[in-house]
Amino acid sequence: MKHKLTITLILLGMFLVTQFIGLFVINAYTPQTIIDPTTGEQTQAPGNELPFGLQTNQDEPTPTFLSIVFSFALAFALILLLMKYKWKMVIRLWFFLVVTLALSISIYAILKYTYTITLLHYYTITTISIIALAVAIPLALIKIFRPNMYVHNLTELLIYPGIAAVFVPILTWKSIIALLILISLYDAWAVWRSGIMQKMAKFQMEELKIFGGFLLPSVSKKVENQIRKIKQKYKNKKMPNKIKSKKFKINLAILGGGDVIFPIITAGVFMRTFGIIPALFVIFGALAGLSSIFLFSQKGKAYPAMPYITTGIFAALLLWKLLF
Repeated sequence: MKHKLTITLILLGMFLVTQFIGLFVINAYTPQTIIDPTTGEQTQAPGNELPFGLQTNQDEPTPTFLSIVFSFALAFALILLLMKYKWKMVIRLWFFLVVTLALSISIYAILKYTYTITLLHYYTITTISIIALAVAIPLALIKIFRPNMYVHNLTELLIYPGIAAVFVPILTWKSIIALLILISLYDAWAVWRSGIMQKMAKFQMEELKIFGGFLLPSVSKKVENQIRKIKQKYKNKKMPNKIKSKKFKINLAILGGGDVIFPIITAGVFMRTFGIIPALFVIFGALAGLSSIFLFSQKGKAYPAMPYITTGIFAALLLWKLLF
């Protein structure tokens, strides 16, 4: 097992919680059809549009699969370029804008859900979007410019659902299947062949002090025992500065943001197309694939998660088709 059991379970738990938050947020922006009982005319209920003008106009053509892939590739190439020249502030500002927008979308969905059952019913939808933005901005500021482990991981729970809510409406179930295959192939190449993923993660954590994904620190039993002995030795005593400043080796368990968001997008697309059941199959298939990495991988080695997650998703969808 790559990480301690407790760390592994926490990572898997955060992954699963984020998937369900993702379904909630995506459903909040799913168009609801109203049927007139007299005329039978179908219209879409208002209030399910993405905030901040992000809603795609139905009269506009849906982006093609190739244009979506090109957009992902362009964004990735831009990040590599910024990393090469170490334009740290530009990257931080980019992260800040994306995080703020994604958090706002998720928070807006939560506030909109409570619109009729709390004091929020005294406010307009526009006011709720402003409240969501007002909550998101300080969280994003702390996350990017004053990072700590608690804010980082808690905000990650809401960031990926917000991003997924933007992409789900422009994807079909066929295009997301194709995208999963391409992302998995790229992930395998980037980790096992080129090492780009490891370089990006190292740059984020060492140079920027931020990371796009879940991040959990842990120490070995040997270090735990050393810390425990020091605390016992200096209990009710003043600890020397030399001891206070002593450094210990900390292991980091990480789960990349891409490994979290693509299952959410896939589940969201299948939920909007076929219903909640296949979406649940997608989520638990992805969880099974991710669990296999944590359980059977070796310490000190990097593994691409997407090939395993995609395999789990495909196996779960096949099982769904066989059972239903």
